[in-house]
Amino acid sequence: MSYSFSELDFMKPELGAEYTGQGTHFAVFSAHAEQVDLCLFSQDGKHEIARMALPKREGDIWSGYIEGVGPGTVYGYRAHGPYDPKAGHRFNPNKLLLDPYAKQVIGEIKWHDALYGYRIGEDDLSFDDRDSAPYMVKGVVQDPDFDWDGDQAIRRPWPDTIIYETHVRGMTMLHPKVPERLRGTFLGMCSDPIIDHLTKLGISAVELLPIHFFPNDRYLEEKNLSNYWGYQTLGFFAPQPRYMSTDRITEIKTMVRRFHAAGIEVIMDVVYNHTAEGNERGPTLSFRGLDNASYYMLSPDDPRHTFDTTGTGNALNVANPMVMRMVLDSLRYWVGVMHIDGFRFDLASTLGRQELEFDRQGLFFGAIRQDPILAGVKLIAEPWDVGAGGYQVGGFPHPFREWNDKFRDDVRSFWKGDASMVGELAQRITGSAVQFNHSDRGATSSINLLSAHDGFTLMDTVSFNDKHNEANGEDNRDGHSDNHSDNMGAEGATDDAHINANRARRRRNMMATLMLSQGVPMILGGDELGNSQNGNNNAYCQDNEVGWTKWEGLSDPFLKFCSDAIAFRRAHPELRQERFLTGETSEDGRIEIAWYKPDANFMDDAAWNDPHLQVLGVYMSKSAFGPDTDMVGGLFMVFNAGGDCNLVLPEINGVKEWTRVLDTGNEADPFEHRDVDASTMVYRESICCFAPKGETEPPKEATKAERWRWFNFGRWSK
Repeated sequence: MSYSFSELDFMKPELGAEYTGQGTHFAVFSAHAEQVDLCLFSQDGKHEIARMALPKREGDIWSGYIEGVGPGTVYGYRAHGPYDPKAGHRFNPNKLLLDPYAKQVIGEIKWHDALYGYRIGEDDLSFDDRDSAPYMVKGVVQDPDFDWDGDQAIRRPWPDTIIYETHVRGMTMLHPKVPERLRGTFLGMCSDPIIDHLTKLGISAVELLPIHFFPNDRYLEEKNLSNYWGYQTLGFFAPQPRYMSTDRITEIKTMVRRFHAAGIEVIMDVVYNHTAEGNERGPTLSFRGLDNASYYMLSPDDPRHTFDTTGTGNALNVANPMVMRMVLDSLRYWVGVMHIDGFRFDLASTLGRQELEFDRQGLFFGAIRQDPILAGVKLIAEPWDVGAGGYQVGGFPHPFREWNDKFRDDVRSFWKGDASMVGELAQRITGSAVQFNHSDRGATSSINLLSAHDGFTLMDTVSFNDKHNEANGEDNRDGHSDNHSDNMGAEGATDDAHINANRARRRRNMMATLMLSQGVPMILGGDELGNSQNGNNNAYCQDNEVGWTKWEGLSDPFLKFCSDAIAFRRAHPELRQERFLTGETSEDGRIEIAWYKPDANFMDDAAWNDPHLQVLGVYMSKSAFGPDTDMVGGLFMVFNAGGDCNLVLPEINGVKEWTRVLDTGNEADPFEHRDVDASTMVYRESICCFAPKGETEPPKEATKAERWRWFNFGRWSK
């Protein structure tokens, strides 16, 4: 079959390979190329069957239309232009290039020296003339049609959001009830056993580690390891093929539709800060060969070298309008075509850099906020990178929420008994106002976490003093060394019943702290099951039982505790407010938040500055201000990281009698309701919560509508 571009071609606004119903329009951006060739391949991607120069150039977009070419067509590009590394140009038409807009990728990269634009063994100024196509992945033309069967985005309010960070492959590989053929895939991720687990736990959103196409790193393959986490994106529009059980990308749409039917939002962890091509000595796979000087930030002093703010070798140049367009087009594609509900932006400070400096008013943030499609989805920033001025917790503009590592570190430190932590704990459980209460940002700006994919799991936080990353092949040099962890008497797993009981108690304390805090809670998948990585706090290359979720913990009482703690949060609107609590007093004398010592007196400067104080009481209410003034409510919470403590319950907003509704020291039934006297005991290393007596359940005579109100708002309305 012969191929040729149609003389009836017309300029379409879309980049990529767009099927029209009669043919396919191909378009790609390159500002510095002199010619761009479209290469067509056999369906298995092994044989190049046609090569044609794209006939049109308008501005910096090269394009052509081929009638009769449709879905399933395998293709790639070759770009001609100057090979002048000292000026930042690395064109080499011997290198097959993946379309940055490819909607599907076929094959796996087979690491070979031909994939590099220069000759391996020489410096990067040399030129390699070998054809890389036999070793490269290719793009596949797609038919965008899919029957969504009425599926709609959920758009759950932030105060009602419970995020569960997990990995498509790791979540499903060891689950005994997920069919073996579906393990490690999108269809396995949305199988009944997984959805049942998440719904019973009370999760409202899954945050999936990268599912964009990413290759394995060469150096990892040479060590018999692999890129497990996926933070090396090469295709911003294509799903990872190894997560599909067939060659149909509709599987990811099926996953999203099934999650939505269960009331669960889908958030993607996306890596727009860098690509898999690495620094100037990395391979030429896509962006570098199409237009290195446009796609990447280059050193202003020597454009031969990339300007790296990510620690991975390169940084995407989103200050370039066409690179910015690619990022925005990718986001819109995943929202509009794939029905994704939100994004978590890896190393997001890089995206906010203007002329190498972070700027919260920069082009990227402005483009997102004005976009009618993107402004309404969930946007989460990892608010740092490794460049100068990259740590920006609290520095991102609305509507972004931010991962809050201060919450993680301070909660861990408080519960392991570090000195001078009551003030830090107070900041964290009230939404970290010092960081986020500015520029009209709300109390849901902070994504509170105890653990994440990067670092110790919750179980390892209470089981290891030191990281144990030897399996990564880097002599334990990788990963953070300061984990604010405590092995509580033994390094790693132990048969000591006393140590295990204490570890379980501390995990209850930390999980309860997460659910009792203002902000948006995020749970690391597997923490509810007691999942351990054997002390590995950087399991990025452990696509095995180290990194996978273990399901033996389905019978662990901690799983029920986590489920009950989430339900408790949902039942108490005081814990999930949109605005920051200020400590003001209403006109009728009611207070919304107050801090107490164990003797029922208010915290004073001496108490706040006491390095040995390990117990803190706080009252939170939603009834003092706002529209819910008829709601009787409020919780009195006591966080005790020290020894047994005699507590005097204060009189607050007219409440004199209290019912204990949570006690993490009660191993048998932490959420047992028990009326207490004005003076009661809070036992060592535990949290106790008290609700006004008589308001812990609706009265027997309540109507159905009144019971509905109680179960939805967490309080009986008088």
